[in-house]
Amino acid sequence: MTGITTAPSTPTMEGYAFPQHRLQPTLSDPSKTPLVLVACGSFSPITHMHLRMFEMALDHVRHNLSDKYEVVGGYMSPVSDRYNKAGLASAAHRIRMCELACDQTSDWIMVDPWEAIQSEYQPTAVVLDHIQHEVNDVIGGIAPYPGAPRNEYRKAHVSLLCGSDLLQTMSQPGLWSLPDLDHILSSYGAFVVERSGSAVDTALQQLKEINKDWAANIHVIRQLIANDISSTGVRQILRQGMSVHYLIPACVIQYIREHGLYSDDQGRERRSTSMPPLSRKGVQEHEMNKIEIC
Repeated sequence: MTGITTAPSTPTMEGYAFPQHRLQPTLSDPSKTPLVLVACGSFSPITHMHLRMFEMALDHVRHNLSDKYEVVGGYMSPVSDRYNKAGLASAAHRIRMCELACDQTSDWIMVDPWEAIQSEYQPTAVVLDHIQHEVNDVIGGIAPYPGAPRNEYRKAHVSLLCGSDLLQTMSQPGLWSLPDLDHILSSYGAFVVERSGSAVDTALQQLKEINKDWAANIHVIRQLIANDISSTGVRQILRQGMSVHYLIPACVIQYIREHGLYSDDQGRERRSTSMPPLSRKGVQEHEMNKIEIC
């Protein structure tokens, strides 16, 4: 495969451009609201589960929310190197692995490197604000029909896409900034893919007790075929010199081999859950050590 063997350069804001090459520019049904799905995580490495989450969310919208939304794009947002997590490959490698996976497997999922190239850790609330700004303010939204004048373009609704283990952490006191949690669940909402071992219903009830209005913006996606592949598990298998075929895309396996990633014992896994904290200010080190991104 071409374009894999060259080591990626460290990305910078000077060369940053918001990706929109797979963003659907025009609605197929002008009566619907454009929907953009955003998944934040380490993607170290990206797995088939990360990709499946987007497809499951797309099916969920088509089968349950087709009267309201039309999915026009999806974004993966890899976390910054400042997350300082054990097992975290460099941002340059993680961005490139995600790009390879999306380029070779999807016609609607993109990789936004903005979060990954920031000099400081960015809470997910800020990342959602960034993508909302790029899609609606910079691009100007989505055309309701071909040839529509700019003043008729529709603002896209941006929503967080995550696993149910993240939802469970949202319901745990002290892990999340309440202002950020309210901003995310009130302004953006979440599409939550059910994962084994996560008590979705309990977490939903606990969140309702904090703010009953949040529940209407949380869409739970039940897995018809269980898929709990995690980046943590993939890294552990790689360190043991075992095969990860059919767990992660073949292009990512080749990239990992050619760059010698995840082959040493540095940074053994210490944490077990799957997303970063979302406090907008003063992210504390002990909070960042509680939650691991898939």
